[in-house]
Amino acid sequence: MTPSLEGQDLFGCPSEDKFIMTTERDEQFSSLSAPEKSILCCAAPSSDESLLEVIDHPYCVDRYNQLEGGFEGFPEDSIPFCKCCAANGEFYSQKTADCCYLNPSFNETVKDIATNCDSAPCRDYSKGFEDHNDPQNKVIEKSSVLNATSSYKDGSHEVEDEANESEAAADGDGIAADELPMYHICDDEFEVFDLRIIHRKNRTGFEESKDLPIVLNTVLAGRYYVTEYIGSAAFSKVVQAHDLQTGIDVCLKIIKNDKDFFDQSLDEIKLLKLVNKHDPADQHHILRLYDYFYHQERLFIVCELLRSNLYEFQKFNQESGGDAYFTFRRLQFIARQCLEALEFLHHLGIIHCDLKPENILMKSYKRCEIKVIDLGSSCFQSDNLCLYVQSRSYRAPEVMLGLSYDPKIDLWSLGCILAELWSGEVLFPNEAVVMILAQMIGLFGPINTEMLLNGQETHKYFTEEYDLYYMNEETDQMELIIPEETSLEDHLQVFDSGFVDFLSNLLEIDPERRPTAKEALAHPWLSQSYE
Repeated sequence: MTPSLEGQDLFGCPSEDKFIMTTERDEQFSSLSAPEKSILCCAAPSSDESLLEVIDHPYCVDRYNQLEGGFEGFPEDSIPFCKCCAANGEFYSQKTADCCYLNPSFNETVKDIATNCDSAPCRDYSKGFEDHNDPQNKVIEKSSVLNATSSYKDGSHEVEDEANESEAAADGDGIAADELPMYHICDDEFEVFDLRIIHRKNRTGFEESKDLPIVLNTVLAGRYYVTEYIGSAAFSKVVQAHDLQTGIDVCLKIIKNDKDFFDQSLDEIKLLKLVNKHDPADQHHILRLYDYFYHQERLFIVCELLRSNLYEFQKFNQESGGDAYFTFRRLQFIARQCLEALEFLHHLGIIHCDLKPENILMKSYKRCEIKVIDLGSSCFQSDNLCLYVQSRSYRAPEVMLGLSYDPKIDLWSLGCILAELWSGEVLFPNEAVVMILAQMIGLFGPINTEMLLNGQETHKYFTEEYDLYYMNEETDQMELIIPEETSLEDHLQVFDSGFVDFLSNLLEIDPERRPTAKEALAHPWLSQSYE
């Protein structure tokens, strides 16, 4: 746990935080139970249950943690779950077939579905059976749904696969069973999470206006009372809301109506669920996910409410003219918490890929507690890694050069952040990549030849002799760049040798020599005493 700062703190007060410490909330925000007569829909978390309905939309993810959007579909001749089978978690089993086909009240069940579920499809499940009007219950023998050579017997009538194959062959779409490759079901390669879809009852999800206005003092999705507009980002709007069900204040992230943003946000949900699952006591300084759903053609992510991000807070601190907040002692606390968060993520095989001051939020000003947020750009080490990750000013040199990378790119970003918090200036301003490379070389020395030789992007910034260059757009001529040599101490105007050594370790150009998060936590500067 983060140690407490003794003495009076001008940046906080006894009741300074809207944040409420939480523990694992999976049970509290689990899927709601279905109404008595509903099979495909479940009740919405609304104070007025007559207004909303909720539909579960499963998403399937493979073992290598890459999202496959879409419905977890049924075979063409599949049947909907009955209540007893759904409760037992059975999928198209013999029990399911018996319950739905052999139950005398099957027709009444279908009527209930049509009456109570707006989205229930109308399908003819008797297709393929000859005698549709036989009043007697029919005996169905089902050997295997997945076996292409299986057959169904309907009383004295027998439906053979050969007939179906002949019909399919006539259409030119059929494939003989012996021509199909043999596949095995690999349940360990996939995982599924459900996305609740909330519609108003007796209405479709179509929205005439594609812009969702944020109106204070209104209720979203029948549950979240909007109290404050926090801000917006490239693909989302963020508001503060009061959860009418739990009674706590939360942060509501509203994703813009765009498929790419939607897909990226699904990845963030998946990662937050994984991280929170492995951190039930909330000890590793990662944002807590409370809820997520689809409403009014938008994805909503509900998470814990925190304070300002480090960028905003530092700017406020500078403009207010008060005492500097980011002292060495507080920088130690922030560095340790960030490293603990990174060590935890890296242990789970996750690279954050976008660590920057905007993605580190204050949880408590007085106790100098932070949380790492925004896993929307994060990836697993087992993913096909993207060539372009990290914000430019916090981008590791191996990423700039187009080399393969690992979790150590997050350590580089942390070094840039700590240097910025101390000096009040961005260490590598957001200029052209070649200019940032020149600053890196001026501060830390030349990039080793092996990195330059193997980099896919090296030719964009270096000549064949490995001299830095850029193309002058006005003259269309190549111009060489001579890095200006300086030291980290002089550049930051800091003369604490322990802090400088700690930063120099994080900002090691060669990733092979850069420490891991676990190794960085053992650096002596983190335990150095400051009065």
